[in-house]
Amino acid sequence: MPSNLKKSAKKVQTVLNEFGIKLNVMELSDSTRTAQDAANTIGCTVSQIAKSLIFKGKTSQKPILIIASGTNRINEKGVKEHIGEKLGKADAHFVLEYTGFAIGGIPPIGHKNPITTFIDEDLMQYDEIWAAAGTPNSVFKLTPKNLVELTKGSIICVK
Repeated sequence: MPSNLKKSAKKVQTVLNEFGIKLNVMELSDSTRTAQDAANTIGCTVSQIAKSLIFKGKTSQKPILIIASGTNRINEKGVKEHIGEKLGKADAHFVLEYTGFAIGGIPPIGHKNPITTFIDEDLMQYDEIWAAAGTPNSVFKLTPKNLVELTKGSIICVK
């Protein structure tokens, strides 16, 4: 494991290693905080960015992770059918408390606690996608199949 990774990025790399899949976290000199920033820095399309968004279940108050293609907005009414409750906004404190990561670098894996996860079906069309790795400038490349295996997420239409 590269020893120069920041603590949060190292945590993500450790989780990847535990899965036995050869995926490597990279820290980049430019920001990957937004899907557009990440695509520009990596040199891929915005649609290939797997952005991890944390919501709070309106009724359950539990965290819900939706991993969406970088170009897609979440249709909260449509997603409600899959989740069984309305989505609420999760503030920065809630996100950090449940995931252990700050907004702007939330990875799809390595959270403090297991989180119910849903994956945007639009990500399934790509040979490779990119996800945040714990900091605003760290990412890792994976396949949609890897993403499903790593997160045990359900594939749904999010838009």
